[in-house]
Amino acid sequence: MPADLITGADLEHLFTTFQRTAWRWEAQTSYHEPYELEPLRRWRAGEPDDLAWMTDWLAGVRSATKAGRQFQRVRLYTEPPTEYLRWQDTVTPANVAAGEDIRVIVSRRARELALPTRDFWLFDGVRVVSMDFDAVGFVGGMMITDPGTVAQHRVWWNRAWEHAVPYQRYRTLATASRTDPGPRSP
Repeated sequence: MPADLITGADLEHLFTTFQRTAWRWEAQTSYHEPYELEPLRRWRAGEPDDLAWMTDWLAGVRSATKAGRQFQRVRLYTEPPTEYLRWQDTVTPANVAAGEDIRVIVSRRARELALPTRDFWLFDGVRVVSMDFDAVGFVGGMMITDPGTVAQHRVWWNRAWEHAVPYQRYRTLATASRTDPGPRSP
């Protein structure tokens, strides 16, 4: 299986060079990214977030979307959501407003569909970045171009996309069923 080590800088380069689609499977319930620590702390304290830490990402998404390229992701949610997922719910509307098509699938359904437990990006349906995380966030991954392995990731993409609920619809359903993320943890 041909694969190359990839760093955060390599991944950032892919976000500006993909041609049609950048699709993300998010399977972790918390990410521990250093740039998220202060916004998460502010959320826990009930302080406002100006989302300045997301400025570059949101600008990149808007630019890509304006050029006709798509950012899509399916995010796995536990029931009930973890603290991290509850916080993420407060910033996701900015991603959606910038042009990301974000969908949600609950962990029970993901298991039924045999979706992977490892995060990945699928670029233009031909390149996969399988991602590795530790207690301090993204530590790198593997760029995979082997046709058979990429085909398997496309199968997972299709399965997840077909069964996931658009983010806004998920929020409406969660609120209606009282599984809303609810109040912040102390």
